[in-house]
Amino acid sequence: MKASPGTSNLCPSLKSLSSKVGGIFCHCGSPNKYKRLDTKLERKLVEVKKGSQGHGNFKSINSIILKFPRFKEELKKIRSVFEQYDEDSNGAIDREELKKCLHELQLRLTEEEIEDLFHSCDIDGSEGIQFNEFIVLLCLIYLLKDQPSPSQTTSSKMGSPELEATFDTIIEVFLFLDRNGDGKLNKKDMVKALNDSSTSERSPAHITRSRFREMDWDRNGNVSFREFLFAFIHWVGLDTDEEVPLTGSFHDIK
Repeated sequence: MKASPGTSNLCPSLKSLSSKVGGIFCHCGSPNKYKRLDTKLERKLVEVKKGSQGHGNFKSINSIILKFPRFKEELKKIRSVFEQYDEDSNGAIDREELKKCLHELQLRLTEEEIEDLFHSCDIDGSEGIQFNEFIVLLCLIYLLKDQPSPSQTTSSKMGSPELEATFDTIIEVFLFLDRNGDGKLNKKDMVKALNDSSTSERSPAHITRSRFREMDWDRNGNVSFREFLFAFIHWVGLDTDEEVPLTGSFHDIK
């Protein structure tokens, strides 16, 4: 059953997720560890934002939430790809398995690019890419490999037009939230996006702060596309039977 906006029993899990992943990033080293990749992503998103100006399908946060069930179903389909390349069936893809996967998907990356992606998506430092991390990794690759604006029609680059359409839409969600078009999110972006609706639907300030804290894992005041993807996957409820409400009146997360 889907959670209603007034659901409050999800707060402890959200707090746990944010604290856990934030702690992982702190222990993995300096935020500069991800700077090279995040800078590339920012530049790409700025290009996409300029190319898709005025063509967005999302007009409010509610129009995004309505697509959560579809996002969840489409992302779950990636599991068969993940299991195909998890050759030892240990629930994680190591470097060699990842290289084989990228080769067979005809995604040509340099060793440096593969290492950057592997380290930035292996958020628990386990030296293996788990399923949710694999989704993030594929979406990052899709964006970086000469991705045009979501409003444009393209030929299939990852062997699955449906998967590419899903990634296009997720990128468009990020662009909707990125109000100033600089390729990253800040708190002002989130406040405007979550409250850019009728007065009755606006999120309480503490809900907006909570949603931002869930994304800003390294606590630097900005949210990269990579950080956004991990939070978004959690919001659509890929790990659970419920979606995480982005708006509503549940208790503040301290």
